[in-house]
Amino acid sequence: MPYAQLLPWYDEFKRVLPFRGTRDPYAIWISEIMLQQTRTETVSGYFTRFLRRFPDVRELALADEQEVLKYWEGLGYYSRARNLHKAAKIIHEEYDDRFPRTYEAVRALPGIGDYTAAAICSIAYRLPYPAIDGNLTRVISRVHGVREDVGIPSVKRQIEELGREYIDRERPGDWNQALMDLGATICLPGTPDCARCPLKDKCDAHLEDDAELLPVRAAAKPPKPVQMGVALVTHNGKILVQQRDAALLKGLWVFLLLENDDTPEGLEKKLRSMGIEAQLKTHLGEARHIFTHRIWNMKIYHFEATDVRKKPGYQFVTADELAALPLPTAVKVARKFATELL
Repeated sequence: MPYAQLLPWYDEFKRVLPFRGTRDPYAIWISEIMLQQTRTETVSGYFTRFLRRFPDVRELALADEQEVLKYWEGLGYYSRARNLHKAAKIIHEEYDDRFPRTYEAVRALPGIGDYTAAAICSIAYRLPYPAIDGNLTRVISRVHGVREDVGIPSVKRQIEELGREYIDRERPGDWNQALMDLGATICLPGTPDCARCPLKDKCDAHLEDDAELLPVRAAAKPPKPVQMGVALVTHNGKILVQQRDAALLKGLWVFLLLENDDTPEGLEKKLRSMGIEAQLKTHLGEARHIFTHRIWNMKIYHFEATDVRKKPGYQFVTADELAALPLPTAVKVARKFATELL
């Protein structure tokens, strides 16, 4: 049994985290969604704050989406927060505020995939579903010597089947969390600390001395650089903001952005199309933000509006109003400049 020493190791060395030790599916759900694409250290503070404001499904379901996004501000990947809100409404309306108890019902909620459904169901309900994330993929591929590209569907299924075969039926949630901890602290990408690993005597990759080469993954495409002009437009002690309706950062508030044109002339033309005549005051600086598939290289300018013919799609806000709006981390440098201008 390759995992015989896993749970004894976990019982002694498991990480102490604010979202551990509960079997409340709501709290587990919130933590697992936050942990997607986000470092554990970052999530801890957000989780506590979020649960204090939205302690249960009903509170989250009845909240305004803008407030939910505000409490998510800084975590990124904001579709996660919008899907949380949508799912909470479904649980409130269709399940009378009771979190669903079957894998199929949990999996059907917006924003919940195979991994998240398995994590919730194994930890909250002790159902034997392996939560196959990057950590489990890495550990399982090394333990069982899977040397094919784990991005290939048939190889992914092989990893999942191995997880289903070996998951501990008595403590499936602890088994999943133990492998997560092992992958996060010992069975690391590139340079595993095999000497400290409780599974080393049964690990194929350790015995073959090629653990650092596994799992096999095809090289990811690098994110595409995008030149982005950013205009901080002030008028009568207020600053111009827009709510995004594009898929990226949808629902969040940003300053005037102009993709593929970071020149003052391009921004002035864009402003005129919005019914705003503005004069360039200064080039404030530059900023860079890396998304999964693109990199925003931003040039930030201050404009003073001289004539505003109000059209839909934007508004001018005060400093206090700006502070209350959910803004993405991508514009944090621009936000700092805006706060100084106001």
